[in-house]
Amino acid sequence: MSKFSYGSVLVTGGAGFIGSHLTEALLARDCRVTLLDDLSTGSWRNIAHLHDHKNLRVLKASALEPDVLDREVPAHDLVYHLASAVGVKLIIDQPVKTVETIFRAAETVLSACSRYRRPVLLTSSSEVYGKLKEVPFREDADVVMGPTEKRRWAYACAKALDEFLALAHFHETRLPVFIVRLFNTVGPRQVSQYGMVLPNFVEQALEGRPLTVYGDGTQQRCFCSVFDAVDALIRLPQQAHAAGQVVNVGSQEETSILDLAKRVIKLTGSKSEIRLVPYEQAYGPGFDDMARRVPDLTRARDLMGWTPQRGLDEIIRDVIADLRTRTPR
Repeated sequence: MSKFSYGSVLVTGGAGFIGSHLTEALLARDCRVTLLDDLSTGSWRNIAHLHDHKNLRVLKASALEPDVLDREVPAHDLVYHLASAVGVKLIIDQPVKTVETIFRAAETVLSACSRYRRPVLLTSSSEVYGKLKEVPFREDADVVMGPTEKRRWAYACAKALDEFLALAHFHETRLPVFIVRLFNTVGPRQVSQYGMVLPNFVEQALEGRPLTVYGDGTQQRCFCSVFDAVDALIRLPQQAHAAGQVVNVGSQEETSILDLAKRVIKLTGSKSEIRLVPYEQAYGPGFDDMARRVPDLTRARDLMGWTPQRGLDEIIRDVIADLRTRTPR
């Protein structure tokens, strides 16, 4: 287990999928953690097993509340900002909430961190690369966004604006900011509610329902274990020379979505079939998707000595084991 050099940490979105694993990992390193979450997309269930930990405080509040951040930020050595709107389905169904939640929360957190000179790690997304076709994606590559008329790109643009604002704070006042672009992070506690593909496939397979693959299934993705991603989130802010840089965190093991569905069926022992669903049926007309998303991990290796350790089959087994304990039989 890697060491941690900060004594107290504030985690926004700490009851979410990634936030709960990060909180758990920080507590295991004897760090004092304040978890801030309004439970809009996070869940108490994710952190219930930690509720009586002596080093954990839980605040049911939003990262959009400046008075809360004015109280909490100066009381901590480091801030992790993970609170965000999540999932393609939420982006399509609630575009106003998506944009406002992502940018306003980041603005509020960064403003507080700037006032009290507290380092902050901001989680961004591979969505920022947009329609870029040159893989692997390098952090300094140009990005290619889709048109503003397509709601699908609201998330990517909002996350990109978060990055611009964080880097503006770094360049203007040298505020220590660390930016991580996460690529398809998956694992235990992730839910299918917001369109997350792997838990959706596993749920369908365990229940014997057809696995719904959007499009023709040839689109390829790299799935990274939440345990590997959390390891990177812990390592990065301990590298002072990494401040002011964007760092990809993900796997380079590509698989098509159709192959992912087949692997889930095999590993669950399910007899489910695979059903192809047109994008238009799932998300409405004109939905854009990318053929490939592969991260360049050079910076992650150079800045913090990080590479992912878990393979895809192990990741799938983790999700299967988790959902078998969560799903009523």
